[in-house]
Amino acid sequence: LRPRKTTRVMDQGLWLLVALVVLWVDSGAGAPRGPTRCMPIPQAMALCHDIGYTEMRLPNLLDHDTTAEALQQSVSWLPLLARECHPDARLFLCSLFAPVCLDRVIYPCRSLCEAVQASCAPIMACYGYPWPAILHCGRFPASHGLCVAAVSNGSRLGRPLPRASCRDCELQDARSSNEVLDALCASDFAVKVRLSRCNGSSSGLSHCHLDSRLEVLKAGPLPASELAPTLRRWLQLDATCVHNLLRGRLAGTYVLGGEVQGPRLLVTTAYVWSQGHRHLQLAVRRWHHHQCPRTQAGQKP
Repeated sequence: LRPRKTTRVMDQGLWLLVALVVLWVDSGAGAPRGPTRCMPIPQAMALCHDIGYTEMRLPNLLDHDTTAEALQQSVSWLPLLARECHPDARLFLCSLFAPVCLDRVIYPCRSLCEAVQASCAPIMACYGYPWPAILHCGRFPASHGLCVAAVSNGSRLGRPLPRASCRDCELQDARSSNEVLDALCASDFAVKVRLSRCNGSSSGLSHCHLDSRLEVLKAGPLPASELAPTLRRWLQLDATCVHNLLRGRLAGTYVLGGEVQGPRLLVTTAYVWSQGHRHLQLAVRRWHHHQCPRTQAGQKP
């Protein structure tokens, strides 16, 4: 990193962040908390590296005194971020773990905290984790104060954020071939695919690969040629979902179905493919000649 002459020299990303700050002085927010220092955001800090500015204030707003401590604690939030529970979740978390290094402390706005909590807390609850007391939104300034405000309006690409589902990406039992066929008919897309996992990254997330043996059962609104690239993006974005499917395995073959939401996929149906699952095998064989009821939302093209 090249030495910076002063923390007032801002790159384009920092100007963008400062533009999000509501310009009204609040004596309670941003009050000095004793000696602070500016440190480069570590490249290994996947949560906040490349957030739009390069230096963070220490101690941060969670009372981490070193970059090593902030990095260690930030890793546990990466799986939630991968779920894309709210488009401003990263902005909110980084305002706490790696606050921008300005002349005074800038807290996240209470409205930003409340919006992220409303979307992400239900997903955390699905996995048995409550919203942490240290992130209680009441400790942050109201939106008329000097604070980091939300960027989004609570939607992505004009669509409402998906609701949390505690059964999201859980493997299902194929109790009958008809049940599987009904699930595929109700899906926007359906594929038979092999997933394999490679080494975990420094961020604590495992990177998974999509095998070339991809059988498109139903492309839905997507051209068949675009389904594989979209699935690869899904592998990178929804690491928690993939983890639930693999369940510690190094690789596996699955029949997946779900919804197409703009450029991303939401997997709602998942079966593991194995020699012993005769109902699933029969359903896939029958699928090529199966006619879905027209009353179902997802119709076989």
